[in-house]
Amino acid sequence: MKAILNVLGSGTSMGVPTIGCRCAVCTSPDPHDRRTRPSVLVEYGDHRVLIDSTPDFREQAIREGIRQLDAVLYTHAHADHILGLDDLRPLTFHSSGKIPLYAQASAIPRIREMFSYIFSGDYKFGGIAQVELNELNGPLELNGVRFDPIPLMHGDMEICGFRFGSAAYLTDFSEIPQSSLERLHGLDILFLDALRHKPHPTHSTVANSLQLVEQLKPRRTFFTHISHDLGHEQTNATLPPNVRLSYDGMKLEFEV
Repeated sequence: MKAILNVLGSGTSMGVPTIGCRCAVCTSPDPHDRRTRPSVLVEYGDHRVLIDSTPDFREQAIREGIRQLDAVLYTHAHADHILGLDDLRPLTFHSSGKIPLYAQASAIPRIREMFSYIFSGDYKFGGIAQVELNELNGPLELNGVRFDPIPLMHGDMEICGFRFGSAAYLTDFSEIPQSSLERLHGLDILFLDALRHKPHPTHSTVANSLQLVEQLKPRRTFFTHISHDLGHEQTNATLPPNVRLSYDGMKLEFEV
């Protein structure tokens, strides 16, 4: 079955442009250098699965004309990946039931704490997002497509990426365990964290991610969670032909 991977956001936690910054990338006229927080939408048939609801989800959803979601998968519970949960509200108002959210056991308490008014059951000040938070503890089938959580290390914290069909989306990692690497062969599309050139304690660099490309040999690779250290056009000019920076609004067809 054909599917579309829609890049809602390709930027790092502060976004690009970054508030108060006047660097060459933050002031660039190239629209590819405008990066909202990192998220993708997997579209197949009449179904839509969101990976992470960022602080920019409202802007992303309006830009891409998102009108319904079947589920939301969370890679982890850092602010730049969950703060858009409240903006699911208008989508849930027109849903026949609660939108299911899936997160690892370690992320669920943080999400519940951040959005206690949604999950406590006693909010009395207007509408809330009609969602149901579920523990993600293994492969998940959503409307005929299997989503496999792939364990990753984000500094000293275990989070997850996802493989779905011939594509995998891996953001916010500093290391990929060997057992996870073994599950990432034979890919058409691979998304990898590549924050910048300079080493970072919790994120992959361009050089490190290029080494993973050599090891895993996907047909196409796209870097995400990109900081303002990397200009789109200038960085792409230095990358192999099968590796590119992703950008907001990019759409890629693949098989699930």
